[in-house]
Amino acid sequence: MGQVSDAKTHEALQDRLQFRFIDDKLLTLALTHRSFGNPHNERLEFLGDSVLNLAVSRMLYQALQQLPEGDLSRVRANLVKQETLHKLATELGLTGMVRLGEGEMRSGGQHRPSILADALEAVIGAVFLDAGYDAAQQLVLRLYDKVDLSPSMTVSAKDPKTELQEWLQARRWQLPVYRVVGTTGAAHQQTFDVECEVAELKQSQRGIGSSRRSGEQAAALAMLQWLKEHPQ
Repeated sequence: MGQVSDAKTHEALQDRLQFRFIDDKLLTLALTHRSFGNPHNERLEFLGDSVLNLAVSRMLYQALQQLPEGDLSRVRANLVKQETLHKLATELGLTGMVRLGEGEMRSGGQHRPSILADALEAVIGAVFLDAGYDAAQQLVLRLYDKVDLSPSMTVSAKDPKTELQEWLQARRWQLPVYRVVGTTGAAHQQTFDVECEVAELKQSQRGIGSSRRSGEQAAALAMLQWLKEHPQ
């Protein structure tokens, strides 16, 4: 099995979180990947994802009062996507702290964006269980404290799936259909091959990701690139 975070490491992390766990076992669980064994952090990740979305939604509702719902949704998607969470997890010092199985350790799991992003969500979920929503919300606000929130964020906030959907809707075309056409790798380290099909164009493009969601985003991006090369 992989490494075990010691008490001093947990203490240092709690200093950076500016939060002290009543039940330190929750923090240990949040930092345990499924490859290490059971119990692992996926249930906490599920919980933390919901808490994170609510806390970020409230933050944006208060900070960007002039933006309509659609723009707020795009900014939120940009703030809670894997790339952003990976950056926040790295800044928080989670790299090297997640308990992994031997295989995941050898394959570089300590630096894998999806693992670090999921661990951060699990930590948020752990804080919620340990001290309630207010404490979890304050943690989220601290994590995003250096993010400069402004209406201009909507310009870069559209993810490929949203951009493709809006392009199709503007032409009153059907929404794209996404299909997983293949998976490779062990259960804890799967790669998803996803196809994106646009019926009106009789065209499909494929993308690869570490999750179905990231595979769909990659396929949508491939379709957008095809559209730029083949103006309609």
